[in-house]
Amino acid sequence: MPVQNEFEFTLPRGYVDSSGHVHKVGVMRLATAMDEIAPLRDPRVRANEAYLTIILLSRVITRLGDLPSVTTKTVENLYAADMAYLQDFYRRINEGGQNVVQATCPSCGHTFQTEVVPLGGS
Repeated sequence: MPVQNEFEFTLPRGYVDSSGHVHKVGVMRLATAMDEIAPLRDPRVRANEAYLTIILLSRVITRLGDLPSVTTKTVENLYAADMAYLQDFYRRINEGGQNVVQATCPSCGHTFQTEVVPLGGS
């Protein structure tokens, strides 16, 4: 059975591009060891360790809406709520396989738990 390594997500607020279009649905792949090591060589991380998260997320987010690519500039311009969501999502899919998230129905406000399902099912 092949390993599922891509997971779809929906940002709480969404990335707003230069034309005002909001991009909320994206795909994040599982991180490799190199994804976590490579940013340590970047001078922006040496100057500010917090920048590691920006570079790491730009490497593992493979799609966001209909943007042609996700770059560090894209991640830099996300709202704080979206950054927090993506950091939590990254931890959930990469650490220990815990794929259960807390969700709230936008219509009725009911809070419930749901499983993050890999792209392609199962």
